[in-house]
Amino acid sequence: MEAVEAPDIVAALQRAADRMMEMRDLLNRLDAALGDGDTGITVGKIAAGIQAYVQEHAPEDDLGSFFIKLGMAVNQAASSSLGTLVATALMRAGKESQGQAWLDADTLARMLRAADTGMQQRGKAQPGDKTIIDAVHPAVEAFSAAVEQGKDMAVAANEMLEAARAGRDSVIPLRSRIGRASWVGERTEGQPDPGTVMFVQVLEAVLRAPHTEPGSTLG
Repeated sequence: MEAVEAPDIVAALQRAADRMMEMRDLLNRLDAALGDGDTGITVGKIAAGIQAYVQEHAPEDDLGSFFIKLGMAVNQAASSSLGTLVATALMRAGKESQGQAWLDADTLARMLRAADTGMQQRGKAQPGDKTIIDAVHPAVEAFSAAVEQGKDMAVAANEMLEAARAGRDSVIPLRSRIGRASWVGERTEGQPDPGTVMFVQVLEAVLRAPHTEPGSTLG
């Protein structure tokens, strides 16, 4: 796989949205141990926003515009902290692919870096704070490194997924430092972060990879 074309992107977004819908109850349960217990509700709204957008809009010859407007649609559908982060990621990624009808590995790497940076800036979170960033950042770093080494895009994608899974699991023992979860204190230790779980499962769906449970890469 050396390039990703518009139909592939639409299909991947549909798989991502479907997985988000399936995860709503799980994410609510995970979030109940750390915060308000409403992450699944937010993720359902994000998914609904994505589904509605891809049904009404085609990427055509400008994937950048497609992603930017998708981000705007997500922001409108789910105006919460997580919704804003996902919207920011999509819009930042879109700026790196403006005017392009298909995506090669280098462009994807730039898009992912921009999305990661945007999420960290918007959410004021860094790796180790026990947020979605702890899965996103290592995934982006792994993909970018693989591309720089000249590896096939499919190999780079697999390494990205493995890094996301490891990142998800690495923060399970930690205490949450950001948002409402930080108020709970030590009760967050030993609990998976819902954002990292969501990101890994969505990535698994996008890449059609087997599902793994939190903690599967520990030990």
